[in-house]
Amino acid sequence: MRVQPRTRFVLPDSLNATEPPEARGLSRDQVKLLVAEGSTVTHTRFDRIGDHLRPGDLLLVNTSGTLPAAVDGSWISGTGVAPVVVHFSTALDDGTWVVELRNGGSPMFGGTAGDRVELPEGVLTLLSPYQADSSRLWIAKPPAPDVLGYLQRHGRPITYQYVGQQWPLASYQTVFAREPGSAEMPSAARPFSFELVSQLASQGVLIAPILLHCGVSSLESYEPPLPERYDVPAHTARLVTWVRANGGRVIAVGTTAVRAIESAAAPDGSVVASHGWTDLVLGPEHPVRVVDGLVTGMHAPEASHLLLLESVVGGDTVQRAYDAALDRGYLWHEFGDSCLMMR
Repeated sequence: MRVQPRTRFVLPDSLNATEPPEARGLSRDQVKLLVAEGSTVTHTRFDRIGDHLRPGDLLLVNTSGTLPAAVDGSWISGTGVAPVVVHFSTALDDGTWVVELRNGGSPMFGGTAGDRVELPEGVLTLLSPYQADSSRLWIAKPPAPDVLGYLQRHGRPITYQYVGQQWPLASYQTVFAREPGSAEMPSAARPFSFELVSQLASQGVLIAPILLHCGVSSLESYEPPLPERYDVPAHTARLVTWVRANGGRVIAVGTTAVRAIESAAAPDGSVVASHGWTDLVLGPEHPVRVVDGLVTGMHAPEASHLLLLESVVGGDTVQRAYDAALDRGYLWHEFGDSCLMMR
């Protein structure tokens, strides 16, 4: 079911970040930072985020690494042959993959079970639609048993039309990346540098790992997030419990980290070690139980991520933050500026 967020705005093309901040002469941690807490909005820079954190606060960081998940091929269907880019989204438990076929920057619909896509070193075969009401995503038999190795040889990072050119895979990795598995970068953590992490640790801010492998973006209007694989380790669950009991704040770095930790939360807000698949959709009908705030990038006007933001800090705070970001010329998407939202 698609639910529209309360937050409303129009994003001008000029505010799409078309390149990494390093290409604009900035380091990762020098992007703009908007801090929204209640009725207060503060404009600063990301490397000063420590000014808005307290000793004993806990940052939950996603350790998923970004895959070179886009591969060029030729789609062979009943109507002929067409050039296509395959986006490898999610590895399923039986060895098949969820994939998206794109051409000219847009999803390709109209596939049929049995269609083949010729790729380097093999053929990908469409098996069945991943969603009953949509033919955008397909369950497919991959071209090789070791898909991660295959993508390292033949893939490149997924990009969308607002990005002006191809950038190396390193541009799509965060300093916390440990386990490859995300089709697209868990980009909220991109502005963290090793130096900033060291600085935060020295001032008493705690950092704990969490894992959620991101699939391809939800690109249709208000499309809810799809199931994703996650892992909340026992030591992270214990640390969350300790921080909450001792007056600290739990701050998720990214919507992925929010979804993962909330998937491990009981109705009373307690957290235990948990892993597997989460289909949790946060929003007005399912508010957060654990997190007190989040670090996040700027999301598109019709993204379901806005519902998650509203579930953490409320619609008024999100609207106020986005109005201020538009007024000050913040940049959107994975290479853009950042926001710290606290309830």
